[in-house]
Amino acid sequence: MKIADCEILILPGYAGSEDEHWQARWADRLSTGRIVVQDDWHHPDAEAWRRRIVEAVNSATRPVILIAHSLGVVAAVQAAPSFAPGIVRGALLVAFPDVETTPNLPVSVTAFAPVPRDPLNFPSLVVASRNDPYCSYARAEDFAYAWGAVVVDAGESGHINVESGHGPWPEGLMRLAGFMKTL
Repeated sequence: MKIADCEILILPGYAGSEDEHWQARWADRLSTGRIVVQDDWHHPDAEAWRRRIVEAVNSATRPVILIAHSLGVVAAVQAAPSFAPGIVRGALLVAFPDVETTPNLPVSVTAFAPVPRDPLNFPSLVVASRNDPYCSYARAEDFAYAWGAVVVDAGESGHINVESGHGPWPEGLMRLAGFMKTL
């Protein structure tokens, strides 16, 4: 599948994706990419976030590829059962946060728990870091396997965000391109 043949819906996490974040850069760079904007990035409402994602997916006029980061991963997995059948062709799920067990997360973030463990009905890659402060590699791997996703070991990459040195994240773009060739 080529980028021009689909809609790329980018799903940021808590606090959104600042201009230097790889998601914001990709939204500017990918011709069919756009960020699914939430009403409040700093006080996320789980139901509202899921609803916005479902609306974006179900209103798409071409096949959809999801690119989610952090809390956007959780919201996407929770929204997945409400997607029109067959519309989502694949998902790149980056830096899943363990909203169930990570201490000191904002209450609005932990309100996204529990995280479903049902298999996703579309191919997906879960990119997980070995030193993500919001999720152990073992937990990310466990959820990925439950979802039927392929796990990509990102090594010691932190939360795969600007703070961890992942501004443009060219490795991620290469991974996305390789994944899309399989769809």
